[in-house]
Amino acid sequence: MSIMVTHTPHTAMASPRDGASAPYLSVVVPVYNEEETIPHLYQRLTTELEHLSLPYEIIAVDDGSSDRSFALLRDLARADRRLRVVRFRRNFGQTAAFSAGFDRAQGEVVVTIDADLQNDPADIGALLAKIEEGYDVVSGWRAHRQDPFLNRRLPSIIANRLISWATGVRLHDYGCSLKAYRLEVVRGIRLYGELHRFIPAIASWQGVTVTELPVRHAPRRFGRSKYGISRTLRVLLDLVTVRFLLSYGTRPMHIFGLLGLLAGGLGMLIGAYLTWIKLAYGAAISDRPLLLLAVLLIVLGVQFMSLGLIGELVVRTYYEAQAKPIYVVREEVDGETWRGSQQ
Repeated sequence: MSIMVTHTPHTAMASPRDGASAPYLSVVVPVYNEEETIPHLYQRLTTELEHLSLPYEIIAVDDGSSDRSFALLRDLARADRRLRVVRFRRNFGQTAAFSAGFDRAQGEVVVTIDADLQNDPADIGALLAKIEEGYDVVSGWRAHRQDPFLNRRLPSIIANRLISWATGVRLHDYGCSLKAYRLEVVRGIRLYGELHRFIPAIASWQGVTVTELPVRHAPRRFGRSKYGISRTLRVLLDLVTVRFLLSYGTRPMHIFGLLGLLAGGLGMLIGAYLTWIKLAYGAAISDRPLLLLAVLLIVLGVQFMSLGLIGELVVRTYYEAQAKPIYVVREEVDGETWRGSQQ
């Protein structure tokens, strides 16, 4: 089932409160062995954020770097209270780094950006302008991507088209880390594996408004890329997970039960046919491959139905143990009382 994401903005967000101690903007930066880029990134990022004249914080998540990345970030954080540094004990991956940043973000808007300076911090202002138009998620689109074609851009093009087709959320560039979210969007999402690139698709379950904005992309100046063509295979596997979560996450029996009925029903039909020719014509059926196929399909049918029932129990445990609703409320009007976005 495709999920259509409207591109019609709703009521614009409120402006940041003057004099408020909480930041309006949280910038989350995953870092892994980027000691050469960190000084340049910090200078460019803080310069652009100062130009925005908005209270902000930077959350740098060191994903188990083996170089001097953490030491550099620590020294910068000691001199700038707006910079917070989180250090992992080992390399957990970019998804975990984003998740740690989202958990600690205090701003009304969260912007994610890579540490390799291929994303341009100067594009953050344009992302925020789109958020202020009323969108919940603004995804960067590297329209003129400065990466090798065969091992980076071509697999990305294929993956983006597959993701758009499977999720119903049409974006040109799911892999671009430069994105802006309203805080309530990312706070309502739990990330595992390498699902960070699928956040717009996963968030579409909440009925968020998503748009895309062309952003600049620069060749890598320092270090080397941490990504290879093998990541494309992992993306495809994660796509299966996302498709299942979007379509059947709260009703697993609908998919496993359907597969069980199809397999078991076909096995029963084959079994009935074999029984009929045995009784009516006395034909030998013990050495027929159809007999094995019928037994296999019936067993598979029972297994799929059992998986569906187990899935239903897991879903109920997940939601009921946390008193977690299976819906998301944008706003609620009760007489003269108005309540905004609820999670």
